[in-house]
Amino acid sequence: MFDDDDKAAGEALRASVVAPAQRSPRAKAKAATKRTEDGLPVHSFQTLLADLATLTQNQVRPLGADGLTLDVLTTPTPLQQRAFALLGVSARL
Repeated sequence: MFDDDDKAAGEALRASVVAPAQRSPRAKAKAATKRTEDGLPVHSFQTLLADLATLTQNQVRPLGADGLTLDVLTTPTPLQQRAFALLGVSARL
């Protein structure tokens, strides 16, 4: 996300507590490159939700297998895996 993840560095750049907040060098680099430090694309909350919404669970019924169904989950992208890891949840249902 575009949030500043090094607020202490931004605070150190402020001349006083009443001066406008400053963004950290890491936040400026992230905004300029639109990439995180590990190379993943930076998202807003809305675009992250849209990306996560592409995960699906499909129910498959093989021909000739009476009543048998299989649930097939899509494989999460590296970005989706990272988002779930940060949330401390599994991408698997």
